[in-house]
Amino acid sequence: MNMKNTRKEINEDCERYITAHYDEVKAACLAIREKLPGSPLYCNGHLLARPLTMQKIYTEEDEKIFADVVSTMHSICRKVIHRYLADAGYRSLFPFSRELEELILTDPGYDQPLPIARFDIFYNEDTGSYKFCEINTDGTSAMNEDVVWNRLMEDNPAHMYIRQKYGLTQRELFDSWVSAFMDIYSGYKDRVAHPAVAVVDFLDTGTLTEFQEFARHFRKAGYDCCVCDARELRYDGEHLRTKDGAVIDAVYRRAVTSDLMAHFDEIQPLISAIRDRHVFLAGSLRTQVVHNKAFFTIMHLPRTQEFLSDREIDFIREHIPYTCDFGPGSIELDEVLNNKDRYILKPNDSYGASGVADGLGHSPEEWEKICREYYGNGFICQEYCRPYESRNIDFMFGDGRFHNYINMTGLYAYNGKYAGAYTRLSRETLIVSYGNERSVASYYI
Repeated sequence: MNMKNTRKEINEDCERYITAHYDEVKAACLAIREKLPGSPLYCNGHLLARPLTMQKIYTEEDEKIFADVVSTMHSICRKVIHRYLADAGYRSLFPFSRELEELILTDPGYDQPLPIARFDIFYNEDTGSYKFCEINTDGTSAMNEDVVWNRLMEDNPAHMYIRQKYGLTQRELFDSWVSAFMDIYSGYKDRVAHPAVAVVDFLDTGTLTEFQEFARHFRKAGYDCCVCDARELRYDGEHLRTKDGAVIDAVYRRAVTSDLMAHFDEIQPLISAIRDRHVFLAGSLRTQVVHNKAFFTIMHLPRTQEFLSDREIDFIREHIPYTCDFGPGSIELDEVLNNKDRYILKPNDSYGASGVADGLGHSPEEWEKICREYYGNGFICQEYCRPYESRNIDFMFGDGRFHNYINMTGLYAYNGKYAGAYTRLSRETLIVSYGNERSVASYYI
């Protein structure tokens, strides 16, 4: 069976069904929209994601590619992190503060330097080619969206028609992470027989509903688990504790490193427990080595490629967009001003597309203003990669017409292995969280 043709057949079948049952599908989608404010997708005063009507289909061929992407990139990440730890000269390539470097160098007590990640790629479904967009380590998220969309979309007749006709399945992303987390914990030097777990972030900005879902799955597996704000933890010199005094043996860290460092003085109990290695932390601060966008520049350097395999070097050349520091000595300002559609600018350390700007999405006047503001101020300059486009329709928040949407595919990596995918789309040139972003549930043939 040709999987690519099968996907094309399914998408065309879905579009025909929507066209033939337009009013029925539209009414169902508008009814689903009314349920969103009371769903787990509404958190901290905003909707985490806005859905399109047609699901995303991935094939066995796609998943073989995805598994190879995860395996190869995870190997590169491990090698770079290990070189960072071993070589002070190599560490100087990274833009980290003294406090952060100290925490990265702290022995976490286990061997896996990258417990969890999401590798975001621009994947061409027709050819199987791809380019990397970014790497998320700390704070890797959105596992709950597929689950919720699947449940809500049961009221969408087009969705159910396709699911049932083609026998589509989903990847499970919660129990599989609990299993991976505990596999890593089993190698922790100071492990206890039955650890109490805490999911930790800054709860006024984090996705609380998703944290609660993970806690539920830890508890289902037989582990005490709570959700905690990083600022409310306590430390008695032996144990990290909740604000109510309960012992925490293991932390599933959802707080991104930039947020931890921004609140450094407020989270000293957590920092002290990490330094004293009196708590298991997944992931440790070592993940920041590859989370920071400077990693994309550093991958291309001869100093990095000298310790990579030939296949890994070829992988970088083919799949990692050209990237450099956006400042004097790396790239001329006029080069970027005069070729605006070729480049995208990103802060060294951000998430949710905050501060990201692409030349294609701005006028020459806007682009010049942005470039002059960013030049030499902690940004990278990267080759702009035109994402793959697919047709979809938005009844809930759009005009109810079919349009082309750019696609981004996020590949979850649990303990170095591919676990599933997350799909985001947009009608614009960038996908911006809580802005133009649209998402769909991902299904597999």
